[in-house]
Amino acid sequence: MASPVRRELFAGVMSGTSLDGVDAVLADFTPGVATCAPLAATHIAFPTALRRELLALQDSGGDEIVRVAHAANGLADLYVHALRSVCLAADVNAHDVVAAGVHGQTVRHRPHEGWTLQVNNPARVAEHAYMTVVADFRMRDIAAGGQGAPLVPAFHAALFGAGVHRVVLNIGGIANLTDLPPAGAVRGFDTGPGNVFLDMWHAERRGEPFDRDGAWARTGTVDESLLAALLAEPYFAQTPPKSTGRDLFNAGWLNASLAGRGVTPADVQATLVALTAATIADAVTAECADAVEVLVCGGGARNAALMEELSRRLAPRVVETTAMHGVPVDQVEALAFAWLARETLAGRPGNIPAVTGARGPRVLGAIYPR
Repeated sequence: MASPVRRELFAGVMSGTSLDGVDAVLADFTPGVATCAPLAATHIAFPTALRRELLALQDSGGDEIVRVAHAANGLADLYVHALRSVCLAADVNAHDVVAAGVHGQTVRHRPHEGWTLQVNNPARVAEHAYMTVVADFRMRDIAAGGQGAPLVPAFHAALFGAGVHRVVLNIGGIANLTDLPPAGAVRGFDTGPGNVFLDMWHAERRGEPFDRDGAWARTGTVDESLLAALLAEPYFAQTPPKSTGRDLFNAGWLNASLAGRGVTPADVQATLVALTAATIADAVTAECADAVEVLVCGGGARNAALMEELSRRLAPRVVETTAMHGVPVDQVEALAFAWLARETLAGRPGNIPAVTGARGPRVLGAIYPR
């Protein structure tokens, strides 16, 4: 009698540029099941002090080595909590999980200088979550001359590739897209700000972490002069490969364009919605002109005002969420790192050189055994 096939269970943990918390997912990659079958997912918000420290570490400051070490431990403990929670939700023992892909929290991203930094303590995660951990996904690609980002396009291709020309758009703090033509090379890059300014401005002016459904933005009017000034940023005109983060798109960048303008806070919020939508639409038009579908995931997919603006600017393309194609919008990124962990253990490349600019395909990540 044939032995039963061992389930290929992998977990993925992601905390993105938005700094809203940790997303964890457990999925079944057993051959014959599906490309991946999500079994359970969880979201754990950052404790206020940890979020504040991770945000502060985006900028140079005193005693950084000690502060990063403490933040890494706190973050690792949150990752452990997320992994335990998702295993409990799926009724799965940690020892039955082949590995967890744990990305870490990016606080600096400077591929042009040959480095990127994700705060993490994967050894601590492996020790306390009782599972093999794959981490440090970006540096091998950067060592090979790449941007180290975005790394999700290969997974997007495996999950959403179809007989039509699609774009998969992730709107986290930074927005990135994957171009999936039915025939031809997979491409991808960061388009620019996603939710980073929408959340930042709303938190500063309204005291809440995000503008639910874009309700506040709807009370304002786009300031075309301010929008033009923001769109003049040279990054938007760069051709891929390219990636970005809070190193560029931060409060100082926004305030430089706001200085002396006297734009009302609600109008600024409306203009920031237009900025995110315009830079995404311009990127799709310039680099993925023949696309007929745009599938949106990430926190931005829950912002109704932003989705409406995207639909308007991307027309006549169909704009839908990934949830309409079987994957909840807040699970795609975590699933991608579960998939990348699987590729690492199998010795398969996880990057796409045409996306990152690396000299060739590379196996990504460092492995921390259970």
